[in-house]
Amino acid sequence: MSLFIYLFLSQKRKAARFSKIVFVKIYLSIYRKLKTVQPPLLSVSRKMSRQMGDSHRRFLQTMMASGIIDESGAKALHQHCCETHSTQYAPDRLDDFIDTINSKLQPMFMQIRKGMSEDNGHQHYALVNMVENDVTRMSSDYADNELELFKKTMDLIVGSEDGKASSTDILNSTDSMTTKKLKKSEIENLLNRLVQDKWLSEKRGKYTLSTRCIIEMEPYIRAMYQDQVKVCHICHAIAFQCQICENPTCGIKIHNPCVARYFKGRTEPRCPACEDFWPHEIPEVRRPRSQSRR
Repeated sequence: MSLFIYLFLSQKRKAARFSKIVFVKIYLSIYRKLKTVQPPLLSVSRKMSRQMGDSHRRFLQTMMASGIIDESGAKALHQHCCETHSTQYAPDRLDDFIDTINSKLQPMFMQIRKGMSEDNGHQHYALVNMVENDVTRMSSDYADNELELFKKTMDLIVGSEDGKASSTDILNSTDSMTTKKLKKSEIENLLNRLVQDKWLSEKRGKYTLSTRCIIEMEPYIRAMYQDQVKVCHICHAIAFQCQICENPTCGIKIHNPCVARYFKGRTEPRCPACEDFWPHEIPEVRRPRSQSRR
């Protein structure tokens, strides 16, 4: 469930743990409401395409279980759901298919949102909870001190130049905790859980915000770190792992994957804003697995 709403409101009121029974009730409530919508007839009209069918419900169930899925996985799931329920399948209409689901999720303040992985530039789809009420605020599976440490980890990541925080820095940040301090073993277990739950990513002892975390928590990040947040000059999304123009009067930021795509094939890379020479190493464009096999 969403950490975004919890962190945004927890500074005003102390949050309580969310009961698993409440989660089940919410899940069943969503499923019952969606179940009342009749499956669509095979029609290309916009009105008919917005109707919710069993293929949409199966897609949503999978999203609720996984939380996030990459674009190639979403396309495969789209095809599987349509074929399983004998629904018209259009390979190039995935976003329309998801828009239909989102139109039914809107009254429940949920949305399947699209975003880019900073690691490889691949697109992902994440199920985001946008409700601003006490139920959502209490929905976390983490204790108050665990969430405080997660917030401190975010502070370290956002404030760093490379969008990363070392395990050592995270351990040291517990010295200033206002809630119950965590033992070293508890911190290590918490970091493992945050990675397993897809809120953080870890590589060689360095932690970054995961794709799911960035997609879901972007409003919170923009609001809480207005003076620190970096925005990619190319795609205009929040950028943590990026390259920066070295011209002191420019200083634009570009995601590493956006750098790869923008400068591909250019013999003399120059800043798209000030046209100064771009001195950084240009990474290669990383294609999704489904494309690389072709």
